[in-house]
Amino acid sequence: MLYESAEDWRAAPHKRVLFFGMSGLGKTYLSNMLRDAGGWFHYSIDYRIGTRYMGEYITDNAKAEAMKVPFLRDLLLSDSIYIGSNLSFDNLTPVSTYLGKPGDPDKGGMPIDEYRRRQDQFKRAEIQALLDTEHFIRRSELLYGYPHFICDTGGSICEWVDASDPQDPILSELAKHTLLIWIEGSEAHTQELIRRFDKAPKPMAYQPEFLARCWDEYLLETKNKPDDVDPDAFIRWTYARALAHRQPRYAAMANWGVSVKAEALESCRDEASFVDVIAHALETRA
Repeated sequence: MLYESAEDWRAAPHKRVLFFGMSGLGKTYLSNMLRDAGGWFHYSIDYRIGTRYMGEYITDNAKAEAMKVPFLRDLLLSDSIYIGSNLSFDNLTPVSTYLGKPGDPDKGGMPIDEYRRRQDQFKRAEIQALLDTEHFIRRSELLYGYPHFICDTGGSICEWVDASDPQDPILSELAKHTLLIWIEGSEAHTQELIRRFDKAPKPMAYQPEFLARCWDEYLLETKNKPDDVDPDAFIRWTYARALAHRQPRYAAMANWGVSVKAEALESCRDEASFVDVIAHALETRA
């Protein structure tokens, strides 16, 4: 690992970490807190996906919808208006909106084949954004002078890696340059995430095999045809299964770094307390 002991971590002039775990457990909160401390560069994987690798897809999709409206179509064809996504660290909605949900188009869904195509686009974009981490570490130090670095990953990182493979190309690259930190939620956290998702279901990315299994099981259970599926009902049905599917994958990834209980990080209010929590995690691992 990048830091073999708590002493190595505390003494390191350049602290470089990568947060992973379920969305909603505080990865971005911690990243923002450390960034605000002044010495940390915050690299958001989701922001990189939306601006570098999927920006054109997102914009073209918005233009395609606008072209359905005669008034907007005329303005677009005459270059009289500009359409773009207002993506930011705090507003990643354009990415999730583009991913969408499968099912009845009258309820905001899309055909399952188109949904799978967009899922594949996201997978390729996320993998490339993860592999850009070392570039941004160098960029943050050489261009901006930041001594420390945070890679803030999305919840789907575990879907594209094989943590049991010591040569896994993504994990090998990330572990070479950062300390991987699993923010481990409790059962209470899981139930709260499910409650929040049920209240406001949002698109997410799935491992292709997992998606295929869930889609087939849902159609069988509900007796729906693909175009009759309620999109929100499907992703609500899938969410708890997705969390259960991801938990052992996150746990396996923790062998590449350290595991920290979400409760321990919730108590962090400044850089010093964060450094202490990670030092303790390294001591425990040893």
